[in-house]
Amino acid sequence: MESEAVTATAESNSEKAAEDRYYTATQTQLIIRAFKKHKPAVVSAFILFLFYVTASFAEFLSPYGPFDRYSEFIHAPPTKIHFVHNGSFSLRPFVYRQIQVLDMETLQRFYEEDKSEPYYIKFFTRSVEYKMWSLFDGNLHLFGVEQPAHLFLFGTDELGRDMFSRIVFASRISLSIGFVGVILSFVLGATLGAISGYFGGVADAIIQRIIELLRSIPTIPLWMGLAAAVPPDWTPIMRYFAITVILSLVAWTGLARVVRGKFLELREEEFIMAARLAGTGTFKIILTHMFPGFISYLIVNATLAVPRMILAETSLSFLGLGLRPPVVSWGVLLQKAQNVRTMAIQPWLLIPVIFVIVTVLLFSFIGDGLRDAADPYKSA
Repeated sequence: MESEAVTATAESNSEKAAEDRYYTATQTQLIIRAFKKHKPAVVSAFILFLFYVTASFAEFLSPYGPFDRYSEFIHAPPTKIHFVHNGSFSLRPFVYRQIQVLDMETLQRFYEEDKSEPYYIKFFTRSVEYKMWSLFDGNLHLFGVEQPAHLFLFGTDELGRDMFSRIVFASRISLSIGFVGVILSFVLGATLGAISGYFGGVADAIIQRIIELLRSIPTIPLWMGLAAAVPPDWTPIMRYFAITVILSLVAWTGLARVVRGKFLELREEEFIMAARLAGTGTFKIILTHMFPGFISYLIVNATLAVPRMILAETSLSFLGLGLRPPVVSWGVLLQKAQNVRTMAIQPWLLIPVIFVIVTVLLFSFIGDGLRDAADPYKSA
């Protein structure tokens, strides 16, 4: 009986301590705790983290370089991975050497497997040389096969370049342009929205007319016009930043409207009036008293804005108005998949679409989780 009483007392003390931790937790701690309960958001965050790690170490994780050409494998289909050779099962996956065959009647290329010898997939192999982050020389790859076999997981394009490697390298541009663009549009929207809502008057009228003008212009034609203004002789890096700025200049208006509405509401609150009477500066009032009141919304808005930026870049590049070769992005890779022939004969060229869709869904799940966690007391 004594042991049961001790156990009950310990459990009671543990529950009381947990309750105390809950009621004394900061807003950030409550949001994190609520976010962890949203399983789809947590899983999405983990997968998205893997995407960014893959993009960061693209040279190591890709079996080939993004511009390595294999002229004997033009539009080769994805390499088949086998586990059975001559009736014998093997735990080690392997591939067969592909041989190009020309149909003399239709003059179309197709590929056959030479099943005389298996070529096992090896990990941590040394093959194509690269320069990691343009700083360190190396030739170590996560996986690969020995010559004369090749491992094209997603097939090849019209120049014989490995689609898997190009998609991995393209994720650097497509995933980073979302964050860079959101940072610019976030700063611009939050700043102009705060000025418009807090000061009002002439500043408010001018900013709102600019917002109305930008929002009245159809998005695609506006993107096309701004992108066409970028000089075609600019370097890929310059064009990358130009497209990022263009997307940011268009995407800030919605956030500015919301921030303005919040500031119009908060500037009449008693605690803001008290801060003014206490002699607190305008800049400090905005940063320490007004923005924290809806910081959770800003976080959710920024999270959901990233996939919109990714889709915008993909759309512009797909139309040939955004990034262009030799830059590699998901939109650039999809430029070659604009006809029915591609979908019928080389459907693997549409694989970048899958990564765009998955990335947008991941950000959407994370945004849902953050939105639910914005009111931690309610979700608890």
